[in-house]
Amino acid sequence: MPKMKTRKSATKRFKVTGSGKIMRRRSFTSHLNTKKSRKKTLKAKKDVLVTGFYEKKLRKAMGLRKKKNAKS
Repeated sequence: MPKMKTRKSATKRFKVTGSGKIMRRRSFTSHLNTKKSRKKTLKAKKDVLVTGFYEKKLRKAMGLRKKKNAKS
């Protein structure tokens, strides 16, 4: 069976942390920012954690292994 190809668009848009979590950028930051408050624009600069159903889909698209369960 051949290797699965990674989705290059997903690898460019999302970042994987050292612990294996997937981070994404916030939307509404590219233009028309003058009407937005400073609080809103500063908050939008921070990356957000991808969770749940979308994380599973992204892992498959990016060719990542399943995340290991945290030991308690």
